[in-house]
Amino acid sequence: MDETTELRQGIREHLGQFSLHVLLVFATGLTIGSERTVVPVLGEDVLGVESFLVIGSFVVSFGFVKALLNLYAGKWGEEYGRKPVLVAGWLTALPIPVILIYAPSWAWITVGNVLLGINQGLTWSMAINAKIDLAGPDQRGLAVGIDEAFGYTGVAVGAWVTGVIAGRTSLRPEPFYFLAVVVVLALVLSVVLVRETVQLARLEGDDDHRDANLPFRAVLKRATYGDRTLFAAAQAGHVENFVDTLFWIAVPLYLTSEGLAIEAVGVVVGIHSAMYFLQIGTGGLADRIGRRPPVVWGMFLAGGGVLGMALVDSYLGWAVLAGLSGLGMALLYPNLMTVPGDAAHPFWRSAGMGVYRMWRDAGYGVGAVLIGLSMELVSAEAAFYVTGGLMFLSGAIVYGWMEETHPEFGTHEPPAPAPEAAVADD
Repeated sequence: MDETTELRQGIREHLGQFSLHVLLVFATGLTIGSERTVVPVLGEDVLGVESFLVIGSFVVSFGFVKALLNLYAGKWGEEYGRKPVLVAGWLTALPIPVILIYAPSWAWITVGNVLLGINQGLTWSMAINAKIDLAGPDQRGLAVGIDEAFGYTGVAVGAWVTGVIAGRTSLRPEPFYFLAVVVVLALVLSVVLVRETVQLARLEGDDDHRDANLPFRAVLKRATYGDRTLFAAAQAGHVENFVDTLFWIAVPLYLTSEGLAIEAVGVVVGIHSAMYFLQIGTGGLADRIGRRPPVVWGMFLAGGGVLGMALVDSYLGWAVLAGLSGLGMALLYPNLMTVPGDAAHPFWRSAGMGVYRMWRDAGYGVGAVLIGLSMELVSAEAAFYVTGGLMFLSGAIVYGWMEETHPEFGTHEPPAPAPEAAVADD
């Protein structure tokens, strides 16, 4: 490939590297999916943990660590490049299978999930930023949709495969041998085959643009509360991760308490995550109709699916409603992430998306506390009611406050930068 092609954006122009990043985000999904079915049941049946709140603690540690790493991964991706951050993320994952296999207590599982949070924050952040770098502004929604589709397909496959392995062998160590293979292969691919992409983002930028040199503090302020549309996106991202947390903590425990076998639980959780593959279409759809409509539809659909799961008592009903909530997530998930991608200047887009991803993934931690308390103090069904109700409330905020950010026909006008925006980045 000649230098001119190397510096031109477009998925087709960089199909090899784009495909490699698709494979790596699939591996990122497999890594977290390998815990989805097995680990909550492992805590209850093997390690003797009786408190729902304590079981949820491993998601709390994961969520807050990943949120913080999302914030700084975006900043580091601008300063050091995408590849070094990606490689660091996979190095961090190497001890996770060992910890899960040999953990003598739940505290060790929580420590392992701190490492998982670091891994997911670094690898998934760089996966999405690299794809956006390669794709360019005309295919931004499609790139995000492909990223999330394959990442969450990996989550579904990981949940299903480890559920099958656990059902046919035992809860450990066999499921985590699969995880170890995934981590090692992903690290090798990242070191040997991945090329740097940050130069494409820098070429896309315009040095004379008024927002080109926003300092990190100003990016944090704007993407959090300085812009009403970006605030609506951040709070929606925060709340929608309660749904993901519900399927991580409450759904496996609730369904097994209702008599469903571990293999069947893996299918229900896998169906929900598998629907995320539709993001390959919903991201591209938002390139044609805008970001706001799929986000609004998705918030209410996901909330309705979650509420419905507490009202049925059959395997088929749970599977259908898990799929319905997954469809809602597929509509909203990539398009919420594209909003800060639209609104940010290319020079600080990685940092801006890091801020959004920080608030989004802090939802894992907050959601785990709320869901754990609901199950502990009220009932397992209460966790579904709380999550569904908050999704409807958050969706109403999106409907009322979020403007369209699509670069071609959007209505969103970002506020003027703060006075310190003229200062070089911290």
